[in-house]
Amino acid sequence: MSVLSGKKILLGVTAGIAAYKSSYLVRLFVKAGAEVKVVMTPAAKDFVTPLTLSTLSKNPVVSSFYDKDQDNELWNSHVELALWADLMLIAPLTANTMAKMTEGVCDNLLMATYLSAKSDVYFAPAMDLDMYQHDTTRKNIETLTERGHKMIPPGTGELASGLEGEGRMAEPEDIFRFIEDDIRSGLPLLGKKVLITAGPTYEAIDPVRFVGNHSSGKMGYSLAQEAARLGAHVYLISGPTSLPVEHSGIERINVVSAEEMYQATHRYVDDMDIAIFSAAVSDFRPKVVSTEKIKKAKDADQHMTLELVRTKDILASVGKIKKSGQFIVGFALETENEFENARSKMTEKNLDMIVLNSLRDKGAGFKSDTNKISILVSDGRVIDFELKVKEEVAEDIFNEIIKNIHA
Repeated sequence: MSVLSGKKILLGVTAGIAAYKSSYLVRLFVKAGAEVKVVMTPAAKDFVTPLTLSTLSKNPVVSSFYDKDQDNELWNSHVELALWADLMLIAPLTANTMAKMTEGVCDNLLMATYLSAKSDVYFAPAMDLDMYQHDTTRKNIETLTERGHKMIPPGTGELASGLEGEGRMAEPEDIFRFIEDDIRSGLPLLGKKVLITAGPTYEAIDPVRFVGNHSSGKMGYSLAQEAARLGAHVYLISGPTSLPVEHSGIERINVVSAEEMYQATHRYVDDMDIAIFSAAVSDFRPKVVSTEKIKKAKDADQHMTLELVRTKDILASVGKIKKSGQFIVGFALETENEFENARSKMTEKNLDMIVLNSLRDKGAGFKSDTNKISILVSDGRVIDFELKVKEEVAEDIFNEIIKNIHA
């Protein structure tokens, strides 16, 4: 799996002969599982066609603020493009556009997008030998790298002028590897294995009915996405939910009942570095499961008694076999004595951290896109957070996990 899987890459193409290589770059990124959008300078279209790049990227290619050939002139927002991107790459980067970047000259859509960029910026210079060696170019490269932009060094070889020397844009495969290696070096969970349980469990009453709960699985799936983004290989043990898996670093194991989740957990947990138990596991299941659909009683006064028995405590069972170096996180959804109950749960089940949310907090809990949590750590610390969307909550949780495993 490439670390570029799931990344949103904004490729800027400028007017150099090496622009033809941009089509190979797009193909490599897409094959790795990235989503690619291309912004060209108007003159770059003389070297490679927007049709080629849009076909390969499966996204429209833009080069101006609006399309004058369309009756309905739609605005191409440089701000939206810049905010969309996880990273921006300008390849090839000509001496002309490089000079504009250093001086902030904003005379086309690509430059407006660059000046709005919040993500990491990579650039691959491409120019003739004397241009590349010129003092002005050297100074411009120094300025860009001082800003934190990352240069992909050009190669040495035959140039468009017929000269031999430095200035040839790096080959697409080398650019791809450079960005992969750079991202990989900054991933705090690279090489880690993370187990996450998510969603509800359904405990069968008969072939068509079950005992369950209102968990949507959104919190667990957000955690899985964040762990994969941070470089981990994720084993997502999921109860019934319609949520999709959106990262190739996530391996989903589908289960239905608490017993199935218990068995799946113990199949994988021994090899895990981190395990997070965010699933809403049923505490009880019917003692007897009917093999046939239970018929509705004809007598309106009759009622049915359903005898329940406890399910296995997955979290407690993992706490008992926790190995040195493993980091175990539980969730506590409470309605009263929240902090006291959460601390007791953390101690009793041998957890390193517990995430507490209360049904008293508006916008927290099941079926919501938001959550409001407090994190309790085994060393006694408590960290409170404001109401946030669950994707941001997942970031907060992993920030605390990473602080603790690297402490």
